[in-house]
Amino acid sequence: MLRCLSTAMLCLGFSLASCTLTVEPNRVRIATINFAMGLPNESDLFKRLRSGDDPALAHAAEIIQTVRPDILLINEFDYEPESVALLNNNYLFKSWFGQSPIEYAYWFIAAVNTGTDSGMDLDGDGRTGGPNDAWGFGTFPGQYGMLVLTRFPVTREEVRTFRHFRWKDLPGALRPFKDDGESYYSDGIWEQLRLSSKSHWDIPIEIGRQSLHFLVSHPTPPVFDGPEDRNGRRNYDEIRLWADYLEPQNSWYLYDDNGKRGGLAEGSLFVIAGDQNSDPADGDSLLNSIQQLLNHPKINSSCTPSSNGARQAALIQGQANLVHQGDPATDTSDFSDESTGNLRLDYVLPSKNLEVRSCGVYWPSSDETGHGLVKFTDHRLVWVDIEF
Repeated sequence: MLRCLSTAMLCLGFSLASCTLTVEPNRVRIATINFAMGLPNESDLFKRLRSGDDPALAHAAEIIQTVRPDILLINEFDYEPESVALLNNNYLFKSWFGQSPIEYAYWFIAAVNTGTDSGMDLDGDGRTGGPNDAWGFGTFPGQYGMLVLTRFPVTREEVRTFRHFRWKDLPGALRPFKDDGESYYSDGIWEQLRLSSKSHWDIPIEIGRQSLHFLVSHPTPPVFDGPEDRNGRRNYDEIRLWADYLEPQNSWYLYDDNGKRGGLAEGSLFVIAGDQNSDPADGDSLLNSIQQLLNHPKINSSCTPSSNGARQAALIQGQANLVHQGDPATDTSDFSDESTGNLRLDYVLPSKNLEVRSCGVYWPSSDETGHGLVKFTDHRLVWVDIEF
């Protein structure tokens, strides 16, 4: 596998039939987007994908066709494996509003914790069953799942998932406590409670001669709880899992769903992606939650994705946005102007041993093409161009 110039030089003097070489890509665009379509019922997404003409999905496809990532994580894509072919065939392979179709030959999808009944009373209301008693909040199994699409092959036999990793097995886990000092979760529940609200996936992707570990997750939002801050603490520790995973000396305790222990091998190429539900300066996450990754010595944070549309939206919408401390141009989500404001929640973070050439957020301002497309979701697509 050689780059273009080397290929041309080596092929001199040989017939085309005797010189079959694979060109290795040197620049790859990696992106994440949260569909956040708020579909309450099982198979709702499947039905809308099958229709082939859903307006929100058409807008999503147009954005993807415009940005054209080589590797893409979709958060909040309900776990229904049959839906992947429908997304590809009915939306991404079709041209939307003049954009060229885009093809992903490979993908990865797997079960998640959301909506999977724990069989226990996790919320302490005296009953079992329902979205609050699932391992991750959800009204049906697989709600708010994840999907990875890629132009490059996935090394499936080396994929690692951490769906069943227990929260209590994280050293120094931030176990939530009530105001009276009693644990929010009983000892019996704490012994079994899973850390990942959806899952954590390490997906090795073959890019030329290199193997890139695509580390994806979607931690729980640090809200919808009480003074015990159980979701804020879980969000912090879900982010921490990846921070520890990158360091062999800090990841000894980890075990994946197949029982393999430890974290990422030293020197590995990786990109962490997903809706981390944590803003560096604003919002409700615990102090320094996302900084566990942004300030990590093995992560390249040299390029901060931004957009003109995010800056404009914060200025026009005002209210909560006016008291935010972070740069509004880096926001990736558009929430209630009265209570939350816009936040930076979605990330694509390459390893230090990868060169970052450019990055951005797909959020056009009112005078830029595509401004109306982003309304299909309250999150924005974030992308980073890396070079090997």
